[in-house]
Amino acid sequence: MKLFKSLLVAPATLGLLAPVAATANEVTINDFNAAEEIAVTNSRLDGLEARFNNLEAGSFSETTTASFGVDFVVGAEDGAASEAAKFGYQMGIGLETSFTGEDSLSATIDIGDGASGALAFDDTTDVLTLDGLTYTFPVGGATVMVGDSTDISAVYTGACAYSSFTDYMGNCGTGNTVGVGGNGATAAVSYAFDSGFSLAGGVSSTPETILTEEGTDTFGIEAAYSADSYGLALAYTDAESTTGWGVNGTYAFDFATVSAGWESVDDGSSDADGFFVGLSFPEVGAGSFDIGMGTTGNFASGDTEYYTYEASYAYPLNDGVTITPGVYIVEGETDVTGVALKTSFSF
Repeated sequence: MKLFKSLLVAPATLGLLAPVAATANEVTINDFNAAEEIAVTNSRLDGLEARFNNLEAGSFSETTTASFGVDFVVGAEDGAASEAAKFGYQMGIGLETSFTGEDSLSATIDIGDGASGALAFDDTTDVLTLDGLTYTFPVGGATVMVGDSTDISAVYTGACAYSSFTDYMGNCGTGNTVGVGGNGATAAVSYAFDSGFSLAGGVSSTPETILTEEGTDTFGIEAAYSADSYGLALAYTDAESTTGWGVNGTYAFDFATVSAGWESVDDGSSDADGFFVGLSFPEVGAGSFDIGMGTTGNFASGDTEYYTYEASYAYPLNDGVTITPGVYIVEGETDVTGVALKTSFSF
């Protein structure tokens, strides 16, 4: 700012002195009022500085923040259709601003190449994709969220402390209920009581046909309780003709944290159930260790159930870089065993 102002002062001052020098032979010392000329100069400089400050202040809001995350994954699978080593990446960009100090306008943008296998990222074929655009604001003691391309569960408390390595372990195995998604246009509300209880719920519809027979609508509600060492969440969803119940919970011991989840989904013709259980050890050397197992999905009674197992170790190289080697087994008609290394950057 000082340098910029100095650059402005020089031409402004020369502009004033040039006509004075050119007509010096036509005026006397009494015709020149130094105080008046200085006042004019200062007035011009103040005007220029005000304009620059307005430009500077209007360019970026002081309440706007940006965060970035990048994941690189390299690995191979034994028993898969292709056993060649594969590489995949995903980049996420988060933008957030506030207008009142209590509200939040947020946008999440993803880009990735969708590596195949159990570690598959959302395949955006190297194109930026909006993964959530929301506006969150308080109403009384509640928090209201409206937006597009976001999940109803974005306002849920949940009770899963497990850090999953493969897609199967996400949301502690309750991705259809406690981790319910959305269909596009979403409105949800949550309320946290002082006692540790919380209630949340919402609706999500296809943007072109909101709450009509032509569109797809999903309703969800969650009740949760959180304490210092444990938590429990119960959720119900209704997505057209499919309903589901899910529960997950966590309990922290001195040396480890156990997380578990179960859900049941009824599509109108049959019930299908799935479960998950995992252990997280937060202090193993300089990093943390996670190990878990669960079903590869929800299975109806009489169906052959398949399970997945995984173990991973997250080691922070520094505040912004973490490397996570891991192994996993996914059962099926042909069992798949995989080993991979994930490198995560946050900035």
